Amino acid sequence: MSTSEPKSRSAGGVFRTKSIEQSIQDTEEPDHALTRSLSALDLTVFGVGVIIGTGIFVLTGAAAKDQAGPATALAFVAAGIVCALAALCYAEFASTVPVAGSAYTFSYASIGELPAWIIGWDLVLEFALGTAVVAVGWSGYVRSLMDNAGWNLPDELQGPTVAEGFGFDLLAFLLVLVLTGILVLGTKLSARFTAIVVAIKVTVVLIVIIAGAFLIDSKNYDPFLPPSQPSAAGSGLDAPLVQIMFGYEPTDFGVQGIFTAAAVVFFAFIGFDVVATTAEETRNPQRDMPRGILGSLAICTVLYVAVTIVVTGMQKYTQLSVDAPLADAFKAVGHPWFAGAISLGAAVGLTTVCMILLLGQTRVFFAMSRDGLLPRFFSKTHPQFATPYRSTILLGVVIAIIAGFTSIEELAELVNIGTLFAFVVVAIGVIILRRTRPDLHRAFRTPWVPVVPILSVAASLWLMLNLPAETWVRFGGWMIVGVVVYFLYGRAHSRMSSTTKL
Repeated sequence: MSTSEPKSRSAGGVFRTKSIEQSIQDTEEPDHALTRSLSALDLTVFGVGVIIGTGIFVLTGAAAKDQAGPATALAFVAAGIVCALAALCYAEFASTVPVAGSAYTFSYASIGELPAWIIGWDLVLEFALGTAVVAVGWSGYVRSLMDNAGWNLPDELQGPTVAEGFGFDLLAFLLVLVLTGILVLGTKLSARFTAIVVAIKVTVVLIVIIAGAFLIDSKNYDPFLPPSQPSAAGSGLDAPLVQIMFGYEPTDFGVQGIFTAAAVVFFAFIGFDVVATTAEETRNPQRDMPRGILGSLAICTVLYVAVTIVVTGMQKYTQLSVDAPLADAFKAVGHPWFAGAISLGAAVGLTTVCMILLLGQTRVFFAMSRDGLLPRFFSKTHPQFATPYRSTILLGVVIAIIAGFTSIEELAELVNIGTLFAFVVVAIGVIILRRTRPDLHRAFRTPWVPVVPILSVAASLWLMLNLPAETWVRFGGWMIVGVVVYFLYGRAHSRMSSTTKL
């Protein structure tokens, strides 16, 4: 670390940057500091815990049946490469700026306050919707298991998608509240809980891979790469933005189908960036952050590819179920017992996905509050547990209500576009910080700068362009609201406004 602390830059006020030295100094502020208790293993468990969710149990069937056939395994590889490019950039920042906030903090140190606010505002939406969507999905799995056992909730307590008229998803609501309580009690407790649950669901995934390997029929791999055909993508705002902008006609199957499927299965990788939000709570972030981020991504990519190869080998891709491909594939080959185990593994596994997404959001909110861009009241840590309990309770209650009252499947794609947008900003930030702070000690260095960050930007933008135009409209609306909030509150209350002239 450089011994001299550079002055924060001011370019029109809204592009003032917060020096890395100042960011690290803020982590030592009484009543606003987090406890360093996490190891590389904890970080890897967090990463695996949030990545392995509904994606591995659901998206394999949809992508194989509609876009790529058995070559969906290559789509997972392609999506994994896009994430790996971003992960290399995240690893450099997380080891260099070991402060809560992930992409928000990285942007503040390299690009400026307004871009940092925008990305923080984006992450708040991404993690909030992600948590609510996963909680609703978990509720569906648990209700299914309860139905099998003969226990039934009233329709009014199963959510708006089941009830006629008023509907409240009681299970999703209670799940978020319980996980909020665990997060308030401490990050290390959260890590222990996550480790147990991750062990269960990884065991289920390995059972699927090992047992399914003995049930593969090689004839189901023919053809491995089905011939291309016109895409079934929608029209108007439902169509991919790239199609509207350039008249580009995407195809399903064939080589192009692999990349079309990659845009679909990318959902399955969302979450590894959450690991970076815990940098301030890591005992040795310079060493452990890169290991946690890259290690969890590598493990999950291998598991995804293996599961895809097994399920498309067990059952012809044209016959795969879209809702529960793994469970139904075992039923199709005469092994229904595995279907119940898979449903149980999915239900158990989604608890960690929900909790870690909530953890990520509270840390971003905490960092923005500590910088004054949101009320400082929410950055005070608990005197006993040293957790940002005020922001955790606020966000937990709000998300619990959203999960209980709202059916937000259509908004789930906002989680995707928000993540990709964060990837773009972080990659650009690496290039900028290499130029503005070449003297800075970097425990981990992104290789081949600026080539890798540029590739990361290009790959992320390509997947963003393959999302529906309607998603872009909603995302743009949320960003406009964020800019308004910044100029009405954040700009004037920023702690940087007292040290940097506007």
